[in-house]
Amino acid sequence: MVRILGVDPGSRITGYGIVDAEGARLQLVEAGCVATASRHFPARLKAIYDGILAVVETWRPEVLAVEQVFMHKNADSALKLGQARGAAICAGLARDLPVHEYATRQVKQAVVGRGGADKQQVQYMVKLLLNFRGELALDASDALAVALCHAHYQQTRQRLAVSAR
Repeated sequence: MVRILGVDPGSRITGYGIVDAEGARLQLVEAGCVATASRHFPARLKAIYDGILAVVETWRPEVLAVEQVFMHKNADSALKLGQARGAAICAGLARDLPVHEYATRQVKQAVVGRGGADKQQVQYMVKLLLNFRGELALDASDALAVALCHAHYQQTRQRLAVSAR
C-alpha cells in the first residue's frame, strides 16, 4: 500500500487530498483545503507551507503528487500560482517526500478520460472512483484527482515493468 498526498496549488486556496493505493484498490483517507486569509502574499505562502507540512506530519504520506502550473492569460497569476506550488512542494521535501508532477491535462485524462474536462466532471469522477457520497470542495477534489492520477500512473509503470521481464 502507498499513501499519496495530492496537491492542487492555489495562492488563496490550496487543495489537498490523501489516498491509500494498493493495486487497483483506492481509498480516501483525508481531503481538505488550506485557505489563506492574509492580503500579504508572503504570509499566504507561509500559510500554504505550514498547512501542507501539518497535513504531511499528521497523515504521513509516502509520496507527494502536485499539479504543474499552466499559463492561461495572466502572467502575474501564473507566477503567484508557481510560488504557491513551490511552498507546497517545499513542505513535502522538508519531510523527504518524493515529488511527482503532472500536467492538468494528464490529471483530467487519468480521472475523467479526457484532458478537457471541467472541474465539476473531475469532482464527479473523483467521488465515483473513491465511493464518496458527501460534500467535497472543488479544490479538494482537484487535489484528490492529482493523487488518483499518480496512483494510475504508478500502477501502469508497475505493469509495464512486469511485462518487460
